[in-house]
Amino acid sequence: MKTLAGLARDLGAGATTSRRLVEECLGRIADPKGEGPRTFLKVHAETARAAADYYDQLRKRGVTLSPWAGIPLSIKDLFDMAGDVTTAGSIVLLGQPPASADCAAVARLRAAGLIPIGRTNMTEFAYSGLGLNPHYGTPLSPFERSRRRAPGGSSSGAAVSIVEEMSYGALGTDTGGSCRIPAAFCGIVGFKPTARRVPVTGAFPLSRTLDSVGPLAASVACCAALDAILADEPRAALEVMGLRGRRFVVPTHYALDSLESHVASSFERAIRQLRTAGADLDEIPLAELDELPGINRKGSFSGPEAFALHRERLETHGAQYDPRVLVRLQRGREQSAADYLDLIRARADLQRRIDKPLAEYDAVLMPTTPIIAPLLQDLESDDAYLRTNQLALRNTSVVNFLDRCAISVPCHEAGTAPVGMMLMGAHGGDRRLLGVAAAVEALVSPRSA
Repeated sequence: MKTLAGLARDLGAGATTSRRLVEECLGRIADPKGEGPRTFLKVHAETARAAADYYDQLRKRGVTLSPWAGIPLSIKDLFDMAGDVTTAGSIVLLGQPPASADCAAVARLRAAGLIPIGRTNMTEFAYSGLGLNPHYGTPLSPFERSRRRAPGGSSSGAAVSIVEEMSYGALGTDTGGSCRIPAAFCGIVGFKPTARRVPVTGAFPLSRTLDSVGPLAASVACCAALDAILADEPRAALEVMGLRGRRFVVPTHYALDSLESHVASSFERAIRQLRTAGADLDEIPLAELDELPGINRKGSFSGPEAFALHRERLETHGAQYDPRVLVRLQRGREQSAADYLDLIRARADLQRRIDKPLAEYDAVLMPTTPIIAPLLQDLESDDAYLRTNQLALRNTSVVNFLDRCAISVPCHEAGTAPVGMMLMGAHGGDRRLLGVAAAVEALVSPRSA
């Protein structure tokens, strides 16, 4: 997969043009043998071509541009884009008026010269970690595609657009793993920043408490470049941290429970590689994580907050919802105001207690998901779907609840099922985590071999 830095060099040297990049992406999207029809809900072909021609003309005239100017990227369907109806992967919102302006995240990406090439598919209203969508079809994970595996969600189309080079960066959201799970299932990188570091204004919410906006891309450096734009920070070269003496913690249970054998062997292999490279890894119980199922037994923040947002639509348009999303939304009514206040207090208490044992470490290491991308045929029963969805979200949702940053990098051997290694950093420690993750990626990624 091409990286943003490589594309920027090619554009600057005249080795390619923005129009060529756009046409190549559009060709892959339109390929009837590919995943384009299930990956994109809307393609902005003509506006992308016009923007590409504009940047190509400026470069020919010697105008100094952002290095990313003219590179195509995809936008998850829950972000407002001027002139588009924001449907959030649903048919319920099709009759809504189009957005009058770009949301903050999209506006920042456009200002940096990146070209939105289209809106990507997603789990309806972002309420699942598996990526299935009964309304528009489900884009498939690249692994064993003929066997039809789930792409991960909710930013399903975002991940597939990167793998298939239908775009070179993707804008997603992450409420419980929606950037990192698709990245793990598809073998790319997904970054969840500290919440509120990137504005969520103009993004259709799932949980206003837990929602965050982050990128998916081919590499850590690509995600770091997009993250700096999204956070409105000055552009600077990513500082890759050395691994010798770097301190990591690996929880000995909860995050390592019920791992599929390939996930376990891939994660253990990556841990050995880090130790060989001179990193210090401490295996500790981190027993605080065992409290999470009890704390979240009534649906965490997503349940009541999503129900409050959808309750009027559920009364009038309930039959139009994905039944599996509908069930989860309706469960949100079970949480009382007292339960919600207890949840707020429990979250603050757990954050306080876990910060102390983790303060001396550079990151916590876990498998991003305990499973590889599941077969769609194995998700046909509601019980199997629910059980698999809960397992897929288990490790990633820890980060959102603790209000920290995290990134998933591929750690499987080339040619085998994609597996992600998740690095969880401190609240606000986003750029440091990205530097550490870049060093880890260079060691454990199948593309580094």
